[in-house]
Amino acid sequence: MLYLFKIKQLRIYMKFIKNYFLLIIALLMLVSCSEYEKVLKGDDYVKKYNMAVKLYEKKKFVKAVPLFEESISIFSKLSEKGEKAYYYLCYSHYFMQDYALAGYYFKNFTVTYPTSEHAEECAFMSANCKVQSSPKSSLDQSNTLGAINDLQAFLNRYPTTTRKDTCNFIIGNLRDKLEVKSFESANLYYNMEGYAAASVSFTNMLSDYPDTDMREEVLFLIVKSNYNLAYNSIPSKKVERFEETIKSYTKFVDNFPKSNLISEIEDMYKMSQLELNKIKK
Repeated sequence: MLYLFKIKQLRIYMKFIKNYFLLIIALLMLVSCSEYEKVLKGDDYVKKYNMAVKLYEKKKFVKAVPLFEESISIFSKLSEKGEKAYYYLCYSHYFMQDYALAGYYFKNFTVTYPTSEHAEECAFMSANCKVQSSPKSSLDQSNTLGAINDLQAFLNRYPTTTRKDTCNFIIGNLRDKLEVKSFESANLYYNMEGYAAASVSFTNMLSDYPDTDMREEVLFLIVKSNYNLAYNSIPSKKVERFEETIKSYTKFVDNFPKSNLISEIEDMYKMSQLELNKIKK
């Protein structure tokens, strides 16, 4: 009985200790918040700046942003604090994953502080914000195109940059994404039996990406698209489209004479020849 009583007392004590520490933490947070509000609403801009930097270093970017914004509004653009506040503001938005706003601030930094030691870095980060906003290949690729253009502009502006290899690597990955998007769009036409659009889209893809690793598959699908289009065409269109099927088949065989896919489209080639012979008799 005494043992159970002591256990009960111990549990009560532990609960008291836990609640005590929670109260201390809550009070500290309250003091911290009240101090933040006091500085935010006050007129001491040096305090605003110093607190903003401390919050930034603690990765509390949401709280840091309004303090940096107020610091920028009061410190001269030519002052060290003004430049640093703007620099930190750029990265605050970046780390908050607000890439559109971060990109705007990074770009504006290079205009406002063109001789800054951070000017090149911010020009790169401005382009990198569009890279971060580039969506998966199935979605609209406007940001991907914008990122490629901005990275290329960065390389043109800083031809001796140490970030050259990084930029080229990123550009390569972005172009791969555009290539996949181009293939997926053409393949969607094919799967929806829009063979005319599929053939044109696959052909355009090869024109845009002549070194694609998907070249064999694309040429293969062009043959199939042309054949299906010809087979389902009205009589007046059949000759032209069966001839196009034969041309695309020949091109495939010339490029990939040992391909395992030849057997699948060989019958289409033969049927195209038979249909042409029937029509021309």
